[in-house]
Amino acid sequence: MGNQWKKAPKALIVGLCLAVVASIIPAAPAAASRAVIVIDAQSGAVVYQKRADVRHHPASLTKMMTLYLLFEALDEGRLTLDAKLRVSARAAARPASKLGLRAGAAITARDAIGALIAKSANDVATVVAEALGGEEWFFAQMMTRKARALGMRHTNFRNASGLYHRRQLTSARDMATLARALVRDFPHHYRLFAARSFRYGGKIYRNHNRLLATNAGVDGIKTGYIRASGFNLAASATRGDRRMIAVVLGARSPKSRDRETAALLARGFSQARVAGPPPPPPPQKPIIVAGAPWAIQVGAYSRAEGAYAALEKSRPYIPGIVARAKAVVVPVELGDGGLYRARFVGVSASEARRACRILTRKRLDCDAVRHVTDSDAPAAPD
Repeated sequence: MGNQWKKAPKALIVGLCLAVVASIIPAAPAAASRAVIVIDAQSGAVVYQKRADVRHHPASLTKMMTLYLLFEALDEGRLTLDAKLRVSARAAARPASKLGLRAGAAITARDAIGALIAKSANDVATVVAEALGGEEWFFAQMMTRKARALGMRHTNFRNASGLYHRRQLTSARDMATLARALVRDFPHHYRLFAARSFRYGGKIYRNHNRLLATNAGVDGIKTGYIRASGFNLAASATRGDRRMIAVVLGARSPKSRDRETAALLARGFSQARVAGPPPPPPPQKPIIVAGAPWAIQVGAYSRAEGAYAALEKSRPYIPGIVARAKAVVVPVELGDGGLYRARFVGVSASEARRACRILTRKRLDCDAVRHVTDSDAPAAPD
């Protein structure tokens, strides 16, 4: 056999080696496999979609979830806009795009928001992740749990920035769901996505979302690019009393991405005129008030039975923490259906976070949240 290999053409040997390597290394989702969707922001109804559930790398669209959790922390009083967030050596070492923050320095939450939206700064994304999660890997788990709670079924996060990770994946539908959640849940923060520039350290950084300047009505939200993803864009626009959200993943260039997104938005508004007046907007997420009870959310499910099962599966791992808590299933109305959130209500913030650390180690969904109302939430059976 050894003599046969010696006689084999070198090109054949190289080809066989490459084939073996290709069979071992999993292929990343192809950037050429473009995925698009446009939805009505008020109802969540899909106007048009193509390959909307095919998984792609989100690139910097990831920062939309980083911002969602940052906005949530601000509204819950865990941070203020003037809070100074420390820059670790790991954050400072993140590759571009970045602000160039130095280890040991600090940036305010206010400036962090601007840097994430306009500059898409990877070092700032890690700063926020460490401020809210302690470690970026734990914050990424928080991001994934929040994605599940919002109904994003095809998304997994591994970092806060969108830098390449082979298992950090999403879909066009999920990114539209996230964009809609930002508009719906944080209207008082969402307006910041309309900023065309950001000033920091004596420099002015232009927003990468060129549609803000070229397309009337566009008021956000995020661009993204890494080689494995192609060019991505989630954009939202209003005309009259309508709002449309469009997502393009895997475009071949910034210009083609922008053209297609603009065309999707126009298509959405055109079909909306034919369909008639919009439905009444869904209730906005209430602003959290001091004293609202904390809850341990152990998942969101398309069927109530799944929520009840999650409560029973989680309880044995945290019996002491939930001994005096109320187990409830909270129905959530969405434009295309609904979800059932499984929660243990009536614990302290520290208890909720401790429970989530335990459940996460057991590979179970968990999110520490404020519970505003359970007036219509049925208690789980004993």
